[in-house]
Amino acid sequence: MSVNELYKLWLEKATEDISLTNELKSIEGNEDEINDRFYKSLEFGTAGLRGVLGAGTNRMNIYTVSQATQGLAASLLKQYKNPSVAIAYDSRINSDLFAKRAAMVLAANGVKAYIFKELVPTPVLSYAVRYLKCQSGIVITASHNPAKYNGFKCYDPDGYQMTDESADKTLAEIQNIDMFSDIKTVDFEEGLNSGMIEYCADDVMETFLQAVQTQSINKEVTEKAGLKLIYTPLNGTGNKPVREILKRVGVKDVKVVPEQELPDGNFPTCPYPNPEIRQAFEYALKLTDEYEADLILATDPDCDRVGIAVRDNDGEYKLMSGNEVGAMLLDYLLTQREQKGLMPDEPVAIKSFVTTKIAEKIAEKHSCKMANVLTGFKYIGEYITNLEKEGKENNFILGFEESYGYLCGTHARDKDAVVASMLICEMAAFYKNEGKTLIEVMNSLYEQFGIYRHSVLSLQFEGAEGMEKMQSIMNKLRSEVFSEIASFKVLYFSDYKSLKRTCIATGEKEDINLPHTNALVYELEGDNCFIIRPSGTEPKIKAYMTACAKTNEQAIKITDDMEKEFKEFIGE
Repeated sequence: MSVNELYKLWLEKATEDISLTNELKSIEGNEDEINDRFYKSLEFGTAGLRGVLGAGTNRMNIYTVSQATQGLAASLLKQYKNPSVAIAYDSRINSDLFAKRAAMVLAANGVKAYIFKELVPTPVLSYAVRYLKCQSGIVITASHNPAKYNGFKCYDPDGYQMTDESADKTLAEIQNIDMFSDIKTVDFEEGLNSGMIEYCADDVMETFLQAVQTQSINKEVTEKAGLKLIYTPLNGTGNKPVREILKRVGVKDVKVVPEQELPDGNFPTCPYPNPEIRQAFEYALKLTDEYEADLILATDPDCDRVGIAVRDNDGEYKLMSGNEVGAMLLDYLLTQREQKGLMPDEPVAIKSFVTTKIAEKIAEKHSCKMANVLTGFKYIGEYITNLEKEGKENNFILGFEESYGYLCGTHARDKDAVVASMLICEMAAFYKNEGKTLIEVMNSLYEQFGIYRHSVLSLQFEGAEGMEKMQSIMNKLRSEVFSEIASFKVLYFSDYKSLKRTCIATGEKEDINLPHTNALVYELEGDNCFIIRPSGTEPKIKAYMTACAKTNEQAIKITDDMEKEFKEFIGE
């Protein structure tokens, strides 16, 4: 069916939501706008769906959500007898509407839906899938994307996001479903009355918080340190659970950013509600004029990522990267476990392969195995689950990604900003008692292991032309392999699509024992590294640059040179 035929079909059929009808009428005759909404369907993959809100097959709306849910129901019914699904949602526009619609479709298909009464963090959904013994989970969120986005993420029975196998089974069902004629639904209240839709009981959140609290190692230190904290949930789901867990572990001096305290999917004061960027901290930083906090904490809208800013000895606030926070947490947890006699016989930490190499040095110092997995926290969750199957789940110390996602404990199988917020505050309080800031702690790690500087370049490619350009860039990189980057020789080139690692000097190849993914890795002299991968959830290509040097200035020059050369190569 052509783009214009799809447009006319939607004008005729998509009448349930008047806002979609009005949007379609407003673009009549505008070929570019029509094409952007209908040139493709939102792709369902291991991250589910994610896209701009609006009308069309390439948008997030009740019809694309219904189709995805219908496909999920069909897939589950082929695999399980009497399956059930847990459903959660964040503060984004239409998140509650999409969550209810998913419950209505599941119930109509004979799949029981457990839905939360109010918005909750993504890690709570991961926990709920296992706690309620569900066969899948759905969370309606677009994480830290701007307000115009929303998404539909699906989970496996073990509580992590769908793997390729599960996603492929679901996609196969989705592709056979007409979103206007093949969707089954029941009225939401009717579903509640029949018992096919059930609100999650309060014990789900309570037992989640109890599980999080068990990960505290030095609660008595937290209670005594007098840590002064500014917290912003960035108008998302973290407000209640993060404040509650901090209260339980004794962090009492907490000031919440008032403009960003309550849920608001428009994100009026932070158009990019992403704790990776300084703009998300602007309102929190304003509060420091009257309140000299030791630490500023920001969680993203679905509260699976957390970023921090730390007050240094000169009274200035420095944002710390996900790599730095992950490295400090790993060192803190391993050191404290050793000192308290809590270290398992075979400790294991897990990180994505694009995450800082300093973590490998820290793990080695403490005789801890460091497992490197593909980008995507589901691979960390899957690794933990495999440990559990071997009876070794207590060996797990920490899982983290450079993109500000951390997990300590096995209660969830996704990144968890609730437990991470608690442990970051505990760590800051511990070092405050020793007269150190987290900046000083990080600098001491750099003194031990060398300065590792990490920079991420994100290049945006919108629309049909953008997708074609992304593919062209990846093809060009594979056909014209670099021999040198930023004056450093390339020692090894790895293609994670073909799963081959090539020694540049000899041409010898070895297999990579990981799942296929569209990523290229250049290992350079001096422990430097350059990695390219298209985002799995956004229209972006990301370049991850790692520099290892004796001084910060040298490291900055290396990553700057890498970025410059890459932009020149792709014509940016």
